[in-house]
Amino acid sequence: MRGVSAALKAGTRPPWLGLGAAVWVQVAGGASSTFALYSHALKVALGADQSRLALLGVACDVGENLGLLPGVLCNRLHPALLLLVGAAACLLGYGAAWLLVSGVAPALPYWLIWLALCLACNGGAWLGTAVLVTNMRNFPLSRGAVAGILKGYSGLSAAVYTEIYTGVLGDSSTNYLLFLTLGVPAVCLLTMYFVRPCEPSLVETNAEQVQFMFAQIASILLGVYLVGATILDHVVTLNDIINYSLLAIMALLLFAPLAIPLKMTLFPRRKGSSDQSEHTESLLPSSSESNLGNVEEDDSTDIDILLAVGEGAIKPKRRRPRRGEDFRFREAILKADFWLLFVIYFVGVGSGITVLNNLAQIGIAAGANDTTIILSIFSFCNFVGRLGGGAVSEYLVRSRTLPRSILIACTQVVMIFTYLLFALGRHATLYISVALLAICYGVQFSVVISTSSELFGLKHFGKIYNFIALANPIGATLFNTITGYVYDLEVAKQQTATSGSDIACHGPDCFRLTFFVLSGAACLGAVLSTILTVRVRPVYQMLYAGGSFSQPRSSVH
Repeated sequence: MRGVSAALKAGTRPPWLGLGAAVWVQVAGGASSTFALYSHALKVALGADQSRLALLGVACDVGENLGLLPGVLCNRLHPALLLLVGAAACLLGYGAAWLLVSGVAPALPYWLIWLALCLACNGGAWLGTAVLVTNMRNFPLSRGAVAGILKGYSGLSAAVYTEIYTGVLGDSSTNYLLFLTLGVPAVCLLTMYFVRPCEPSLVETNAEQVQFMFAQIASILLGVYLVGATILDHVVTLNDIINYSLLAIMALLLFAPLAIPLKMTLFPRRKGSSDQSEHTESLLPSSSESNLGNVEEDDSTDIDILLAVGEGAIKPKRRRPRRGEDFRFREAILKADFWLLFVIYFVGVGSGITVLNNLAQIGIAAGANDTTIILSIFSFCNFVGRLGGGAVSEYLVRSRTLPRSILIACTQVVMIFTYLLFALGRHATLYISVALLAICYGVQFSVVISTSSELFGLKHFGKIYNFIALANPIGATLFNTITGYVYDLEVAKQQTATSGSDIACHGPDCFRLTFFVLSGAACLGAVLSTILTVRVRPVYQMLYAGGSFSQPRSSVH
């Protein structure tokens, strides 16, 4: 335990510089969502058919969500070491893909490329765990805002890479893979010094709320800008000067969160003003230090207990943690709340990723031949959902002491009707369906993160959350299997009816049954989310109801 405490010993610097650096890490680590930019080049280089190419996409999903190992090690290693491992994984994984596509190396076997993509995307899991766990601990009283901001920038990652791909790399898959091979590790090396445990922000001030609002507005401006740049690129032909100018503006918007620590350095608050703010905010639950992530203090207590046990002073008996305290992983998986979160994530995110993976075919079936705009809408609305989920859930717990899971329940209800809207298969309703689903999909990403940290604590948060995240590829595998089976059956029917050889399916029947199944799954998710909300309401009343951190916790079970 002393090793853990030493490795994670917090510095005295403000945590905002680390949050600004984490934004760049999140954007860099989101490269796993850009498989479509180089998938065709891999298909040609491997001589693979569509089924084998689809399995390479599965490799990306599996790698991205295998975060148990970094989740375990985040309590033992400094975040910089996690970033270094993630950088090495991206270097080796994307490097192997670049060697294949560029023809620099002899032909590589299919299984090796599958493992390479899995390794490369798993690098993103190391990066995400490092910055998310570190910043959640640095801002233990603003978990919803932190999760929303970081996951929001991660959702914009695909749009950022697409802008670079089209504006600078000349739509070249070979250049793009080389850029990922060298660029992602470079970002990690440049930011690893800044992503580190800092003195936790344990007293909320008006200034901090304004700073979070600034970071959220900056991310919104970036999202709007990327959508506008994408549309502009499809409407007119841009020369190199304009492309580089657009890229420079994008870089400035990505640097925007760093304006907060820069302002704090150049214009520090007066000591008297700081003391006044802290005194004013003392009505907030300031005693939350022991409940919201003071890892070092817990470790010191554990060490004292172990020494006392060794001396025979006390008997080695550990009280079981209550919801809202720090759970060990083996303790968390015995709780019904844990598995409710797992199944809710399985249904909500697993069904959403299924629609995302098949979005091009869904668009073609509905009569939209150009699916790039659909993908842009999904990307932007996914970002809005991730950012808004964090902000809205933070408002609900602060002003109404309502569990964040009530927002998950609401989005699951919206998803029921959204999937039924998809089942119509109409071109006119396609875009609104995509927008609604993407918002709901994004909300659940950010809300599940902060909910799991509040129920089971921050001490082993990395391990617990990364296990819950496994529900994503499991759900995607199940729902994608159903989708592919139904789609292939309808293609066979249409080929028989028309005596044609078109491998694409057209019309509402292509996905109608699938969307009925997904709608039913969303019904289950809504029920389970409601049950979870009722179960954990006392926890949130205890955590956020007018400084009740100091009250006895015996009533929370």
